[in-house]
Amino acid sequence: MNTIYIRTLKRAEHTVFCVADGQKYYYDPQFGRRVPFSSGQQVKRSLLESLCEDLNIIGSPTTFLFDVTKDKKLEEGEVYGTCDPTYPDQLFGGWMKAAKGGKERTLKRRSPLSISAMRGLHPLLAGLDKENLSFDRSDRPNNKVIVRDQKGNPLAEEDIVAVLEGKDRSLSRKWIPDNTRASGLFVMDIAVDLRRLFCVGLNSFEPELADGTIVKLKAEGWEENANIFGPCLIAPGELRTRWIEALARSIIHWRITSNQARTFSLMETLAISISGNANRIAGSIRAKLSEEDSNKAAAIVDSNMAGVDTFITLSAGGYIQTNVEKVDALEQAEQKLIELMNAFDYEKQCI
Repeated sequence: MNTIYIRTLKRAEHTVFCVADGQKYYYDPQFGRRVPFSSGQQVKRSLLESLCEDLNIIGSPTTFLFDVTKDKKLEEGEVYGTCDPTYPDQLFGGWMKAAKGGKERTLKRRSPLSISAMRGLHPLLAGLDKENLSFDRSDRPNNKVIVRDQKGNPLAEEDIVAVLEGKDRSLSRKWIPDNTRASGLFVMDIAVDLRRLFCVGLNSFEPELADGTIVKLKAEGWEENANIFGPCLIAPGELRTRWIEALARSIIHWRITSNQARTFSLMETLAISISGNANRIAGSIRAKLSEEDSNKAAAIVDSNMAGVDTFITLSAGGYIQTNVEKVDALEQAEQKLIELMNAFDYEKQCI
């Protein structure tokens, strides 16, 4: 098995994944519904943050470049990471460093983790609702209110009273209409390419590493080897063991970390499927239209599919038909991932 496929089913309740007019969504033309989603980039960032938290380390630093123009204005330049796989979020997340002017070689590492968006399991099983919000501090007599004229100068109190005359307007309340929230059953997929997971390429025509980084890695025990993609450096065995456990926990227990506090949802995991077969895993957690009503669908989690290991949590019983849910389902899924990642022979990929 060169690739591990993981499908995760989560439930969200009246929450926000990505803020864009309240909540990002796409339109499903077949069922004529707006379906909320969390982008693969956001899921990936949440997963890598969980990884660093598990290892109790700070994530890799990011370099932001700016240029000063002739009239002394700042213009945004390149943004790039460390391109150093001794940071686990760089090794698993990938990187690209393209310097301005083309005077330096571009460094690029493809992430061994391919991550989908978290989207509705079915357009009929996830949706958007709207609510009107208010920011009300009218009960506080110590509020400070500043009203500015067209030149930006603050008005005196008597001038403010004159402006408000004949208007039914509060200066201590704000009305925030039509905020969209996401609810329903959501699914996302991850493909873990074991061939790239702990291997960083040494192809000089498509470089992933700077020369200085290669020297540093070798001094830290990274060994020269080769895989199907060419010559590479392989992470030390002790490091692999430690990071595999952290990666497995992150894949199982990650959570959206950027949703707003006022719309918090546990986003509990209902089921996880793990397989080396992408087609089979797609059928292990799926939805099916009702035969009686084409506007209804039911979630299905198949725990007996050959070639797929499916783990169902206690929470799933409230939303899908099942009698095989287990209290330690997520822990079992975590151990299965650790077992599969440890079983791969990273040193002898090419024989």
